[in-house]
Amino acid sequence: MCSVDRVSGLLSVDEALAVVLERASALPAEAVPVEHAAGRVLARSPRAATAVPPFASSAMDGFAVRAAECPGTLPVAIRIPAGRPADRPLRSGEAMGIATGGAVPEGADAVVPLERVVDHGDRIDVPSAVLRGDNVRPAGGDVEAGAPVLPEGSRLGAAQLAALAAAGVAVAECPRRPRLSVLVTGTELRAPGTRLQPGEIYESNAAMLAALLAGFGAVVERRAAVADDEAAHRSALEEALAADVVVSSGGVSVGPHDLVRRTAAELGVEELFWGVAMRPGKPLSFGVRRRTLVFGLPGNPVSSLVGALLFVGPALLALQGAADPAPRWHVGELATPIRRHPGRDDYARARWQSRERPGVLEPIRGQESHMIVRAATADVLLHVPRGEGELPAGATVRYLPLP
Repeated sequence: MCSVDRVSGLLSVDEALAVVLERASALPAEAVPVEHAAGRVLARSPRAATAVPPFASSAMDGFAVRAAECPGTLPVAIRIPAGRPADRPLRSGEAMGIATGGAVPEGADAVVPLERVVDHGDRIDVPSAVLRGDNVRPAGGDVEAGAPVLPEGSRLGAAQLAALAAAGVAVAECPRRPRLSVLVTGTELRAPGTRLQPGEIYESNAAMLAALLAGFGAVVERRAAVADDEAAHRSALEEALAADVVVSSGGVSVGPHDLVRRTAAELGVEELFWGVAMRPGKPLSFGVRRRTLVFGLPGNPVSSLVGALLFVGPALLALQGAADPAPRWHVGELATPIRRHPGRDDYARARWQSRERPGVLEPIRGQESHMIVRAATADVLLHVPRGEGELPAGATVRYLPLP
């Protein structure tokens, strides 16, 4: 357990993330058909059911030949149709027509492209020398039969799915997708489309968190907003704790209506930290009950967004077995100066001014944590390290693309 020293300061973002990832071990694996495995992570490295390519194949439309017999004029014995091998070996002194991807016939050791011959129909003129192996893809040149196709922990995108399919892998073993329960709290919250009474606001965090965290592979359940009432909190949290991950929004500060942390503790959640040296999102909590991870995010929408990106998303990837679940920061350049906070790292919203390397980023106007409409115009989240003064224009900064 990591304790927070209230005298010396809060946990840094990196320290807090380390605590989260230490508790986010991969969930049990299940068999997933490759056609349904987009975005999943491999629990085990699959092995190729066949060599890729499974036979020596042509890299070009052209003619299969013996390199030593070129240049010269060669009769065309047959033209090999796509998808079917030649019915006999290539004999000395002849050529065979072949399509890209076609099986190179036995006896041939090179393919001459169409544009490098004069095709007379029943014969071809090859005017220049040909090297052995030209335009021939050797069997197993991509992967040998029985060899690992991808390492354990690989996340399956389009290219990875194609690699598995090409190697004859029909089913992948992947940790199951984590079940996540989103719980927003606040008596003042009302659904968009209803009439607001004095003191009420529209609830926006549930939709934001559900969309964001589904993008990290979670199976998301959105629960109804919970009023600031002890019994209502207890009932909602008790039901939510059946999930692999609980993400609450609101009620984690020190006000009289901030009931989430106390209620969670009464239900057996062990709090591992509360408070991170970041802005926005400082009053963020994290705990566990057995294998269930419990995140308490602040209620301000931008604070909730930043906390979910920096902590909940990586935890979901770790639960799915990702080899490197931490956020993948990019490097850009600051377009205008930005003031630093002396005690906390800032996570400012910014827009692209130029995408030419290293990329120039302009912080948006309106960085307050309740300004979700302003934040919706941003492209990236900038990391502004704590310190005195300001970062000048042209300074190198890290950023995360916003989903």
